[in-house]
Amino acid sequence: MKSPSVRTLTVLIALLSLVTITDAAPLFSATSGMVSYTYREQFAKDLPGTLDTIRALGITDLEFSNLFGRTAADIRRELDRRGMKCSSFGVSYDDATKKTDEVAANAKTLGATFLRVAWVPHEGAFTPMLTRKTAEEFNRIGRELREKHGLTFVYHNHGYEFEPYGSGTLFDLLMALTNPADVSYELDILWAKFPGQDPAALLTKFGHRFRLMHLKDLRKGVKGDFSGKTDTNNDVALGTGQIDLRAVLRAAREAGIEHYYIEDESANIATQVPQSIVYLKQLQD
Repeated sequence: MKSPSVRTLTVLIALLSLVTITDAAPLFSATSGMVSYTYREQFAKDLPGTLDTIRALGITDLEFSNLFGRTAADIRRELDRRGMKCSSFGVSYDDATKKTDEVAANAKTLGATFLRVAWVPHEGAFTPMLTRKTAEEFNRIGRELREKHGLTFVYHNHGYEFEPYGSGTLFDLLMALTNPADVSYELDILWAKFPGQDPAALLTKFGHRFRLMHLKDLRKGVKGDFSGKTDTNNDVALGTGQIDLRAVLRAAREAGIEHYYIEDESANIATQVPQSIVYLKQLQD
């Protein structure tokens, strides 16, 4: 993957200038952030230059899921130099459970207020027993992060949690068993759509339990399952895939989502990320 070139950024600016200004209110009035995973290959090679690329796109809010071989203090200095911030820091389930103080210290050094986990290790299908164990661990981690470190713990869905259970899903069970004071959620809309859920309906159902959101779209024609895995090139530019983003953004506004992050796992970020930014800016209510 290549970072957007100067030519690509110039095209983006030109496209933005063509967006028609009317009396209609914008549907998406927030400013989107960026998930570091979108630029994972670039960050691994050139962290300062990659931050410059993202800053040139008009994005200053980041969710880091990796330190890319640097210290949290190193990254914080680079962010501060550019007037950028890290609002959320993603870590593995194992590190969250076994190195809670260490990852909390890194999150605070980065300037993050949220500490996020996006995958619970498991083999085969996610189960009710594992859901209950996960909820217990999340409550413990979340309480410790809140009481000891002043951080908010969030869990990012990844699809496998939507296995049917009773009259609902295991995600419903996880929500019911986690303490709202200690466990919040980040909605990844692709990983809600992929296993057959309606992201907008989830936002309406659970409201303020969702604090953060990953803005993504799923290629048309792709049929999902409960694996939590799909080809990364099934990530497409916002507005070109299966997800009803207008409905999602309206529901997100009602739910009070605090941070929106663009995430694109594909090999096409040089063209798709600018396209997604333009799409968000031209949406009207």
